[in-house]
Amino acid sequence: MDIVYLLIAMVVVGLIAGWLAGPIWKNKRPIGVSGDYIAAILTAIVVGLMDWFVIPAMGFSDTMKYLGVALEPFLGALLVLWIIRKAKG
Repeated sequence: MDIVYLLIAMVVVGLIAGWLAGPIWKNKRPIGVSGDYIAAILTAIVVGLMDWFVIPAMGFSDTMKYLGVALEPFLGALLVLWIIRKAKG
């Protein structure tokens, strides 16, 4: 059941990052609004799942796992959106 909550949280984080990309980069959206949302959601889900499973496998504590899941998906989504903007233009 934890994984379902994680996926829901990562979708919400991706939506927030996709929305926040507009004000951060002055509405420069080379792949469109829906493209920003999709890229941010997919990135947040992938990074969140990697943090959830990889951090404990590396021997780190649950505190590190939760800290990684709380911060990295949002920052990763913003990084991917920034890379898309630089690549497109």
